[in-house]
Amino acid sequence: AGTLTIQPAASGSTVVWGARGAGPGEFRSPYGIAVDSNGNVIVVDRENHRVQKFTSTGGFVAQWGTPGSGPGQFRFPQGVAVDVLGNVYVADTGNNRVQRFTGDGTFLGQWGSTGTGGGQFRSPCGLAVSAGGNVYVADTRNHRIQKFTGDGILLALWGTYGAGPGQLAYPQGVAADDAG
Repeated sequence: AGTLTIQPAASGSTVVWGARGAGPGEFRSPYGIAVDSNGNVIVVDRENHRVQKFTSTGGFVAQWGTPGSGPGQFRFPQGVAVDVLGNVYVADTGNNRVQRFTGDGTFLGQWGSTGTGGGQFRSPCGLAVSAGGNVYVADTRNHRIQKFTGDGILLALWGTYGAGPGQLAYPQGVAADDAG
């Protein structure tokens, strides 16, 4: 899948952009998507180990990230979310961490490591940021959701493996409403 299809609710029209590849505006596996307060579309390109930013009509704006485990590098990222200030949070799935960037891709920080303790991850996939700035992470292989401040301080975690009340089995997405 090398193209991205967006259908803005207001216009009813469909915008399609991208092709299979590794160049600007191309994708090898577009996975996570978020929209900032200016209508820009931020896309995690999982197989190219990067994030790309576009206008709402598909115009290429910026990209950041390379394969690796250093700051600003990714290993199969999957989730992305944007806070009210325009900061971009990326679930760096293969590196078991969350990274935070400015809207233009400047690295701001990261948190997490491999493990089962609080603040540790096993394949974080989905992200959401509440209006209050808290970051929720679907910690997929730990079968739980973790809640952090925007700077990565652990606030809460919940979920255990299973199908009963309060149990989860490989959660991959998470959302936050206006009340948090």
